[in-house]
Amino acid sequence: GHVVHNWKVRWFVLLQDKLLYYKFEGGKKESSPKGRILLDGCTITCPCLEYENRPLLIKLRTKTNTDYFLECCSREERDSWALDITGAIHAGHPVQVQELHRMKNSFKLLENISLHHIVDKMRDSSTGIKLTRNLEQGNRYKETFTGSALVDWLISNSFAVSRFEAVTLASMLMEENFTKPVGTRSIEAMRYSDLSEQFLDDSTALYMFAESSKKMLSSKEELQFNISELSGMIVKQGFLVKQGHKRKNWKVRKFVLRADPAFLHYYDPTKEENKPVGGFSLRGCLVSALEDNGVPAGVKGNVQGNLFKIITKNDIHYYIQASSKAERTQWIEAIKPLT
Repeated sequence: GHVVHNWKVRWFVLLQDKLLYYKFEGGKKESSPKGRILLDGCTITCPCLEYENRPLLIKLRTKTNTDYFLECCSREERDSWALDITGAIHAGHPVQVQELHRMKNSFKLLENISLHHIVDKMRDSSTGIKLTRNLEQGNRYKETFTGSALVDWLISNSFAVSRFEAVTLASMLMEENFTKPVGTRSIEAMRYSDLSEQFLDDSTALYMFAESSKKMLSSKEELQFNISELSGMIVKQGFLVKQGHKRKNWKVRKFVLRADPAFLHYYDPTKEENKPVGGFSLRGCLVSALEDNGVPAGVKGNVQGNLFKIITKNDIHYYIQASSKAERTQWIEAIKPLT
């Protein structure tokens, strides 16, 4: 928000020259847009690392120097939006748009690679990446490593087979806020380079572990969720509309599906802190689609359709709305193997 700097769920529609956004409540968007972002003369920053706990941001700066911060629910969605918005900004330059698509299609993380596992290995005191002190333009940085040192380490530990793959992987670590650039060389690359050139395989570019990647859960509120249940590999994430258990109202929640251990957590996207407001184990759960002809018992309020239900082994019923039948099917198919 521009007046109160809180976070709100909005439904976005990208047109040829503008980005419209609508209020989205109860699984339905309002008919008239809440606002618009004119793309003529815009600059885009992706990823934007100005908010430590929100690594999936896109920043748009209009030609009148108004900044918009937009958060997506996954890296893939963020990169897809960034690519399409950039294409709209440069619609009159088809060669540049084609180059953006080429870069996007080549920027993929290998399957079966867990970034958490890589970071744990990097931090290992005996076999991890060597941390050194560096002096750059009068600034002294502790516990840093160079871009080329990280590329070498990823290849030597068999996380990548080529320097191109290692740079891609290192870029992912930086995008997901496990590492961060420090010093002029790496920070300028992050701010001004294209998507495929923001991490530098360079012996003069400095990086370090981001503080947020090594923070342990410590407060009483955070300990309501066992650390182990939040450590599983993320299988799927996205925005869905969930019915409350007490007031039976519908609210947009960001759902994160994890495996090993299998849990489904949900977050309030309007809150600054990045911790779940609820969640449950999927072991022993039943998940099924609900037909759209008629409202089932237990469902109240504004129902737009595309409902599905999850029943936990403790017989707690969760009613959830997806934005389309296809999205509902995708969630059900992702959840079923974990039950």
